[in-house]
Amino acid sequence: MAQERLQRRLAAILSADVVGYSRLMGLDEAGTLARLNALRRELIDPAIAAHAGRIVKLMGDGALVEFASVVDAVTCAIEIQRQLPERDSGGGDKAIQFRIGINVGDIIIEGDDILGDGVNIAARIESIADPGGISISEDAWRQVQGKVAAKFVDIGEQSLKNIARPVRVYRLALGQQGAAAAAAGPEPRPALDLPDKPSIAVLAFNNMSGDPEQEYFSDGISEDIITDLSKLSGLHVIARNSTFTYKGRPVDVKQVGRELGVRYVLEGSVRKAGNRVRVTGQLIDATNGAHVWADRFDRDLTDIFAVQDELTREIIAALTVKLTPEQKGRLGRHSNVDPEAYNLFLRGREQAWLTTKAGNIEARKLLGSALAISPHFAAAHAFVGFTYVTDYVNGWVDHAEESLKTGLAIAERAVAMDEEEPHARYVLAVALGFSRQTERALVEARRSVALEPNFARGHHTIARLSTLNGDPAGAISVLETYMRLDPLYPDLALHFLAEARVSLGQFDEALSLLKRRLERNPNSETSLVLLASCYGNLGRYEEARATWAEVKRIAPDFSIERQRRVLPFKNPEEFERRIEGLRKAGIAV
Repeated sequence: MAQERLQRRLAAILSADVVGYSRLMGLDEAGTLARLNALRRELIDPAIAAHAGRIVKLMGDGALVEFASVVDAVTCAIEIQRQLPERDSGGGDKAIQFRIGINVGDIIIEGDDILGDGVNIAARIESIADPGGISISEDAWRQVQGKVAAKFVDIGEQSLKNIARPVRVYRLALGQQGAAAAAAGPEPRPALDLPDKPSIAVLAFNNMSGDPEQEYFSDGISEDIITDLSKLSGLHVIARNSTFTYKGRPVDVKQVGRELGVRYVLEGSVRKAGNRVRVTGQLIDATNGAHVWADRFDRDLTDIFAVQDELTREIIAALTVKLTPEQKGRLGRHSNVDPEAYNLFLRGREQAWLTTKAGNIEARKLLGSALAISPHFAAAHAFVGFTYVTDYVNGWVDHAEESLKTGLAIAERAVAMDEEEPHARYVLAVALGFSRQTERALVEARRSVALEPNFARGHHTIARLSTLNGDPAGAISVLETYMRLDPLYPDLALHFLAEARVSLGQFDEALSLLKRRLERNPNSETSLVLLASCYGNLGRYEEARATWAEVKRIAPDFSIERQRRVLPFKNPEEFERRIEGLRKAGIAV
């Protein structure tokens, strides 16, 4: 019998969840249930009905709702969040708050249920929404601009659990009124001071090939230009993580300059057709919008390395940066790589940077194909090693220790092939760190930064290893450098900064940092554990226990013992200090 065709349709999906549900039930089970039921009768169900929504299912502390219109979904969510504080009869620590996430996408119909990536993304976006707030995907944001009475704040691409590719997410600032506020676009970030040297942000080059599948190629060209410029100590170069947050939307170059704290912004485009490639670039002075330099390169695809090298050198000349002979030798180091191998490398590197289980598998496949063509491509070896190390760190494989050993061996091989490849040194440092060779790891991390002074990930790794090696004050100083190179840094940096503060016994400061991290990533069990410990060390035992309950709610299998085994502190007592606050609060660990 022929397989029945799946029923699909495009829909807006709203996912909602009660913040701290287990804690609320622990405080007052009967009262919490009564207030939730009242809120459903008097506010939530009527709002959904008024905006033509359909409740797909209720899940204890959450709900999944389908709408035909994204505007209806967002308007409904705003109405619920704005009225909830007034309608809830609880107060203080018993107040009910929702997180809401909204996505628009293709869904699969199965009876009364809906399935598919469109649903999964909505649920993951909901998990990173603020308590009492609303987060929406970029696809949803595009459809509601100027149509909803709220202001949107772009928080950049987010790596969502079990979602293969990062998703750009927007938060709704509910304090803004009127459609004009919604049309105003993303809220400008605070201005940063300019460094005391020429400073530049390289935005993601536009893919002009007419094929979305070629996005990796234009992104890869941009990233390699960032890498080459980052090798120059006479420049201040912003990391890809920050510059790529502006990808895919119109930008005000002056605003980019203010937000990233740079004098110059490089924009460009890549058109790849057959065996030909066209790369254009323009360098703009962000202080006044003036064009400093512009050029176009039309070449055979086999000349792509020469194009990158020439473009980079013209930028350096425009910025009047003088190169030492050593720095000149570090530019254009992939010129001996086969173009097809390089093409595969760009795709593989993109997958590796996702740091997902599926991304790692795809990265090894693509990078393996690149190495079959160019066996001595050190950077490709390095990223293969990186995927094995991230498998170990996240526990994505059955034989994790073997995965770490494999990653370490591959990183060693990459460094042996090219001692001046900064990414090889970086991956070796990470692998050595998790192998508890933290002193040697710190040496390798410092070598990666010596080769590429603006290498944000290298600075990040030095900071992490400094804490593990018992130098938290040094870690804080390096993290400040890292955050300046990557102003829109991932929330994980706040956790590492908090860890350094804990090592110094500065629990109040650590508490503040962890709360900031959890505002951006409320389901981080590692930060919640450290937060609970900080509460314990500060004598706030009830808050410590409530936070620990939240850990067990979102990660029932969380293991302190695995943390003890995986985190490579040079002095094991440092780890025990991180959980001492739990013991003080009477939490069995």
